[in-house]
Amino acid sequence: MFKLRLLDPLRRYDEVHKADLIRTLETFLQNSGSWTRCAEQLHLHVNSVRYRIQRIQDLTGRDLARLEDRVDFFLALRLS
Repeated sequence: MFKLRLLDPLRRYDEVHKADLIRTLETFLQNSGSWTRCAEQLHLHVNSVRYRIQRIQDLTGRDLARLEDRVDFFLALRLS
């Protein structure tokens, strides 16, 4: 299933490492990819957000700079 294939690597990573990647992804997308606004809402340093987004990309093989990948994540999150 689409959402499982896309989000399961993040959920598993979050369970093991308590990294909050799913929440970071949701907040990042809600803020149209703004590092600063995402960091402010999560009460993190912007570099922490950059690290988490890079981890998301590494785990999923997706690039959040691409609109197509952002849409896929957005849809997967809405389906879950």
